[in-house]
Amino acid sequence: MSVWFITGSSRGFGLEITRAALAAGHQAVATARKAEAVREQFPDAGDALLAVPLDVTDPESIQAAVDAAVERFGRIDVLVNNAGTGLLAAVEESDDAAVRAVYETNVFGPLAVQRAALPVLRRQRSGHVINISSIVGFATAPGWGIYASTKFAVEGFTETLHTELAPLGVHVTLVEPGFFRTDFLDPTSLHTGTDVIDDYAATAGTMREAATGLNHAQPGDPAKAARAIVEMAAAPEPPLRLQLGADTLQAFDAKLDNFRKELDAWRHVALSTDHDAG
Repeated sequence: MSVWFITGSSRGFGLEITRAALAAGHQAVATARKAEAVREQFPDAGDALLAVPLDVTDPESIQAAVDAAVERFGRIDVLVNNAGTGLLAAVEESDDAAVRAVYETNVFGPLAVQRAALPVLRRQRSGHVINISSIVGFATAPGWGIYASTKFAVEGFTETLHTELAPLGVHVTLVEPGFFRTDFLDPTSLHTGTDVIDDYAATAGTMREAATGLNHAQPGDPAKAARAIVEMAAAPEPPLRLQLGADTLQAFDAKLDNFRKELDAWRHVALSTDHDAG
């Protein structure tokens, strides 16, 4: 039995991961801005569930939640950085305030949660950090540039964290889901640029329209994804990256193919820039 600490647990992936962890016999510290919204979802969880308020943009609430978890259960075994927000707009359409807001939640938020929780995992010399990335954290698309850049940042620091924590007995995994049938495309989770530029109608504009039609018709099943995450965390050697969804595999395969073609086509230029031997 492990103690799971999950951010953004009131809905979407966070809710389903909490449900899957409890169903597997684990204990869960389920956090959200409104803890009562989590408690309402699990009226029969009993002592296995601790629902606490946490705002990933508020360091004091983060530390209070970590302290409450340790006081209640004595440890944290699995940290899931799930809380996030979206932005769908062309890069040029994304104003400074919107960009900073999505970075505060998606980048600085998980960094702050990690800083509060990692001392616990390091003292234990055990544990697992699971950071939720995205299909666009590796293979982006028109309209998703700013959101993708936050997930690129998560990919970067998580990959490094993997190498830094491995000697201390702490596993690290990036989860890269495609489009799953959560409320991520709802206006409560996904913001769109207000300064629409006509020149981007065929790219970011088309993506905006497609997202509206895809909402609540996404191919991925979040309950299945959550169970896969909980099962993965039990593996003795969990992966650095876990892709979820056929759409993610398709997008990643296409990017890797194009990456290799371009790398080979321009390899001679890369090699030409070293100092001459001698």
